Amino acid sequence: MSRTRAVVLGVTGVAVVAGGGLAAAGLGGGDGPAAAHGALPPATAPVERTTLVETRKVEGTLGYGTAHTVASAGRGTLTWLAGAGAVVRRGRPVYRVDDKPVPLLYGALPVYRRLSDGVTGADVRQFEENLRALGYTGFTVDRTYGSATAAAVKRWQEDLGVAETGELEPGAVLVASGEIRVAERKASVGDRTGGPALTYTGTTRVVGVDLDVQYQRLAKKGAEVRIELPDGGTTKGTITSVGKVAKQGHGDDPTTIAVTIAVRRQRPLGSYDKAPVDVHLTATRHPDVLAVPISALLARGDGGYEVQVVRDAGVRTVPVETGVFTEGKVEVSGAGLAEGMRVGVPA
Repeated sequence: MSRTRAVVLGVTGVAVVAGGGLAAAGLGGGDGPAAAHGALPPATAPVERTTLVETRKVEGTLGYGTAHTVASAGRGTLTWLAGAGAVVRRGRPVYRVDDKPVPLLYGALPVYRRLSDGVTGADVRQFEENLRALGYTGFTVDRTYGSATAAAVKRWQEDLGVAETGELEPGAVLVASGEIRVAERKASVGDRTGGPALTYTGTTRVVGVDLDVQYQRLAKKGAEVRIELPDGGTTKGTITSVGKVAKQGHGDDPTTIAVTIAVRRQRPLGSYDKAPVDVHLTATRHPDVLAVPISALLARGDGGYEVQVVRDAGVRTVPVETGVFTEGKVEVSGAGLAEGMRVGVPA
């Protein structure tokens, strides 16, 4: 019965052991003597039927993702800013101007116009959804800003301690897709508004990879990857985005695309931020192939390879075609080669 198991292979191994590299690795060379048919090798290993998974290891950075800049709006003085590392949730202030809070709301649309009685649109619905989530009622969540909405806004403004206008002005809130983590302060208390106040990221750590475009085929949205952490541990991730615009390299630097990887389990990540990690991208799977240890390969004078098949007390050489190389294994095929046979390997 065939037995199938997964083997993770490193593409980097191909360059090391392929071609003439076999001789350099001590596996025999075209100029050396051919193996004697009657000489038993010092040890043997089985010919296995398996699935080889071709991967490539690339460098990445574990952190909180892309930082976004918040510019303070309006006229006034910054009197408070959330500190680096602080997590801000819906309804909580991101910064204060003249001691008045600028709270966070969730959504995709910035407040680009004044919202008041009679205004309609998707931004109205977004604002009303936030009011409802904050516990304010008495209005219908829809695309129309009516008098009931204005009344709820006044109650919200009273709780915030700001002027109760019943309207929402641009700059009165910050809109983000969800809760945020302050990355860095860009201004200080006492600065006038109008410039960058701070930068923020998401609250969930991700891995970013500047991927050489020659390996773009390995990065597919939704594909699973393996991540090696700085402490030697590993975790799994899923590619969530692959950039479509390449970043031109300078000098010897390659042209790259940005790849973002979501990390499923956050707890094993500890307190890592902006930490270097290795990411193993899956290239192709080679199911139901025969494989032997790389050390079983013997280089032939014609540039090909062969293995020594050991049976009972006899040895015969079998020419083989090689496929993908793994960390210690290689795909092989050839007439007279079958699963379960034993091949010679160094002791």
